[in-house]
Amino acid sequence: MEIQYIKGVGAALAKKLQKLGLVDTKDVLAFFPTGWEDRRKIPPIAKLEIGKDQFTVGKIVQIRESTRGKYHLTKVLLDDGHNKIMALWFNQAYLMKLFKVGTRLFVSGKIERDPVSGTKIIKVSQHEWLEKDNTGRIIPIYPLTNGVYQKQLRHIVDLCLRQELKLLQEPFPPTILEAYTLLPLAKAIWYFHYPADENTYRQAKRRLVMEDFFYLQLVLAITRERNRSEDKGIAFTFKNTLSAKYFDSLPYKLTGAQSRVIAEVLEDMKCERPMNRLVQGDVGAGKTEIAMAAILMALENNYQAAIMAPTEILATQHYQKMLHYLMPLGIQVELLVGSLKAGTKARKQQLVSSGHADLVVGTHALIQEKVGYDHLGLVIIDEQHRFGVLQRRALTKKSGEVVDLLVLTATPIPRSLTLTLYGDLDKSILDELPPGRIPIKTVWIKKLDAFWMKAVRDEVAKGNQIYWVFPLVEESEKIDLRAATEGSQQIALMFPDVRVGLLHGKMKQREKDAVMAEFRARNLDILVATTVIEVGVDVPDATMMIIEHAERFGLSQLHQLRGRIGRRDKVSTCVLISTTRTDNSMRRLGAMVETTDGFKLAEVDLELRGPGDYFGSKQSGIPTMAVANLLKDERILLEAKKLAERIAADRKNPLYAGVFRRLHEQPHLYVGQEGMN
Repeated sequence: MEIQYIKGVGAALAKKLQKLGLVDTKDVLAFFPTGWEDRRKIPPIAKLEIGKDQFTVGKIVQIRESTRGKYHLTKVLLDDGHNKIMALWFNQAYLMKLFKVGTRLFVSGKIERDPVSGTKIIKVSQHEWLEKDNTGRIIPIYPLTNGVYQKQLRHIVDLCLRQELKLLQEPFPPTILEAYTLLPLAKAIWYFHYPADENTYRQAKRRLVMEDFFYLQLVLAITRERNRSEDKGIAFTFKNTLSAKYFDSLPYKLTGAQSRVIAEVLEDMKCERPMNRLVQGDVGAGKTEIAMAAILMALENNYQAAIMAPTEILATQHYQKMLHYLMPLGIQVELLVGSLKAGTKARKQQLVSSGHADLVVGTHALIQEKVGYDHLGLVIIDEQHRFGVLQRRALTKKSGEVVDLLVLTATPIPRSLTLTLYGDLDKSILDELPPGRIPIKTVWIKKLDAFWMKAVRDEVAKGNQIYWVFPLVEESEKIDLRAATEGSQQIALMFPDVRVGLLHGKMKQREKDAVMAEFRARNLDILVATTVIEVGVDVPDATMMIIEHAERFGLSQLHQLRGRIGRRDKVSTCVLISTTRTDNSMRRLGAMVETTDGFKLAEVDLELRGPGDYFGSKQSGIPTMAVANLLKDERILLEAKKLAERIAADRKNPLYAGVFRRLHEQPHLYVGQEGMN
């Protein structure tokens, strides 16, 4: 039923409620309080504390108004029978007609001290007439929008809940509710809005958190099972012809973690089911060797391989690496990116489609309609979170067969987020750095003083190179930050004998490539840059990174940036410049100084910024959780995953019919997942 037909709503209010996602009465089943007020005990006026947001109840004994500059003040003196307090409303003159001496009023707001009289006052944020249903119990607080008020919204939600909960069917059979100590869904929703006490709130929240996680994990479990059982892939044979030549020629020994993950990848490729594996490895953990092992196995079986990277700079670097590794083995490698001239692009596309190109490296240009493959068997995607799911699927479907997929990421992702984003993939973690790697020293300073100016000159004098990173390209009128363009000019003046280059996101691709090539060729000593150098670009002689306004970056970004230095066995230093001392920035930058463990930093980053902005921009692939918190509720997430796998494996069982009925009532969870039941 449309919400506008609820008594007391109407078309005008219904339009405002749409902004809160409330269109139909069923929508309240996924609309939850963001807070609660415990009105079982009303604090007396004498107990109200200065500086806190509190509430109280009193009888109106006096009403008056005044003006203070451009503000109109409505003043109501409240008496609780023992003490009095002045309640203030700003610019709400209409209240003068509504308030009446002798009526009892509930008020909530900031308690302050009047600068003239020294008595307590309350700056009111919400008020209600005292009624039997708004005290003596725990009251839900809902998110609001313009023109919708708390008391009004509580009444509407209450009416809708009473109507819809009568019709709501419990999806889980009693055996599941008992085994996992879960409240029935209707009870959980009601108690979450109106908890009788702390215990009922905890029970209600547990069930709703399980709801959030379970259906997402069910979709992922079915997808994972389908990948393993229904889709027929390529069963590669480990011939060890090209592989032996490459790995025997390495001047170093693989780490234990690399050997373990390579074994997992090769085992996947030998199976007839398609490989769908995510490899997480911190910066410098040696993901290249994992990729090479997979590529060589595909090539030994006369299949083509493709590597897709998020930027042309990174794609070009991968291409150059692959040329260096594979040309001596007689392998033809091609680069396919959007900035190529039409004739060159057409020629490369023909080499790919005819099968003459054994390995093709590129950006999203690899999935354009004009690009066909002769015998594609393996797809490697670098930094998967930069691509949408549809882009990934488009590449894996470029061949007649279901190809093997290997996803690499240098972004350490907390386990809870990995289970949510990559729940359909098998996972491997490179948790060991190559021996001899010297840990990067990180310092946090307020400004670049004489000591650090000398440190910069000393690094250049040693023949080393420096990244100097800025958060913006141009000056902002609202935020007083030094921009990269102006910064590069100032740095050139500060160090007149040093070769300074500039790299930022607004440059054309050819300009970016040219500057980066100059830096890698050691024709520049300092590269002033924005975060375009964040992922993957490898300059072995870069030993210092200076990050201006470090508080403007997320921890994940800072960790990725820091990973651009320390690529050799040289002492390297990351200098964070920030004068900000907010709790958030102190925790974030303090964590950077304390540890180089990417997974520890990822946990802090997820907690501080939340999943939606974990990668530095809103990530559409991260599902919205109604109640669950990915970090705090990880234990329930793991329970939900286990239960989802159990039910996915037994999904034809009529006992679980209610589960799949509810799944199909939530289409946002399974977009593109055909035939979930």
